[in-house]
Amino acid sequence: MDIIKSQRQKEEQAAGLKQHFFTAQNRQEEATLIMAQDRSPTEEVMKLAAIALSLNVRLRSSDMPVDMQERALRYARSFLDDPSISSAPKHRPNPTLLARALKKEFDSVYGVAWHCVAGNSFGSFVTHSPGGFMYFSIDSLFIVLFKTEVKMVTELEPSSQIS
Repeated sequence: MDIIKSQRQKEEQAAGLKQHFFTAQNRQEEATLIMAQDRSPTEEVMKLAAIALSLNVRLRSSDMPVDMQERALRYARSFLDDPSISSAPKHRPNPTLLARALKKEFDSVYGVAWHCVAGNSFGSFVTHSPGGFMYFSIDSLFIVLFKTEVKMVTELEPSSQIS
């Protein structure tokens, strides 16, 4: 587990991201990652495909670790199935609320700079960090989730200083 923790810290430092304290949830995810290392990539993909089928989700494109994809699919499905969002039995989902909730979930679990677009009809062309892109659909709702790199600004560049 120390190897994963130090590897995560190195990745965050390389990306210029703020260090985060590990919660019980993060430790559980690390344990899942260790167990996932024992499985072959084919097994992980097959598991993800089975999960997508069971959730009635269609994965369209992804450059993201399988565990993160699973989290996004499960979170989006549970959000849309939550009866507290709407009292109507066959309510139309609010894409803005879903996008905001999914973005906040990923910001809190995987660090800042996640973005989410959700809707029935939209076009997009985004630049994302490696391992930080997913495009999927649930029913007639399409979702793009991606992460951008964040660099901390410590000083103003000479060209941007006010004279």
